[in-house]
Amino acid sequence: MRNNRRGRGLGLGVIMLLSEIMSTGYTVIPPVTLGTIIGQSLLYMGIIDVPWDQWGACLSAHNIWKGREWHRLFLSAVEHADDRHLFYNMVSFLAKAKTLEPWYGSANFALLLVFLTAFTNVCYVITAMVVAELFSNNAHLHTCVIGFSGVLFALKVIATMETNPNAQTKIAGIPMPSKYAPWAELILIHVMVPNTSFMGHLAGIIAGLAYTSTPVGVVVDSIIKSITGCAMWHRWNLRYYR
Repeated sequence: MRNNRRGRGLGLGVIMLLSEIMSTGYTVIPPVTLGTIIGQSLLYMGIIDVPWDQWGACLSAHNIWKGREWHRLFLSAVEHADDRHLFYNMVSFLAKAKTLEPWYGSANFALLLVFLTAFTNVCYVITAMVVAELFSNNAHLHTCVIGFSGVLFALKVIATMETNPNAQTKIAGIPMPSKYAPWAELILIHVMVPNTSFMGHLAGIIAGLAYTSTPVGVVVDSIIKSITGCAMWHRWNLRYYR
């Protein structure tokens, strides 16, 4: 199936995203971060021609577990439903990645993104299967989602741990430690925008916590170092930070 994105042009969301990049200064945005934003934007507009359409790449537990369509673990994350979806995701990504990429290094950050994309979507599939079993409702197995927001929640967890998880922040005017902010945002977004994927966002938090708080992170960092030759340094491993 060929993509049907031709002729979308510069929607308002794309124009706003371009304005955000220019106001930030494209020369100061790290290369992997900038490339990810530009790549997903060009894909959305149809300038990058691919042999699938956006919903032909969507992620569902059924497509992965039964259909073995593993490519959806990656392709679903870089697709967006509309230009507003693209704008909000890419602005959120920019805010997190422009801090994390310089800290980790571009090569390491690129590999971390690949891992988080696949692992977040694996967590989504597992979560959907568990929920379907608990509530005896197979509809959860067939719900098909697209978008980068699950990865963004994983990055939110990681960015919080790399700054100060015990610092105070405010979500909807309510003060709380930063480490609880992803959970508060999960609930707030679901209440304010019911059409968003609660399980997709939850999967991102699970993936982020697995990376920062379990041996999964140690294994992933070892693999990344073996490929790039550069170690992944984390502030949460420093003595003064505990």
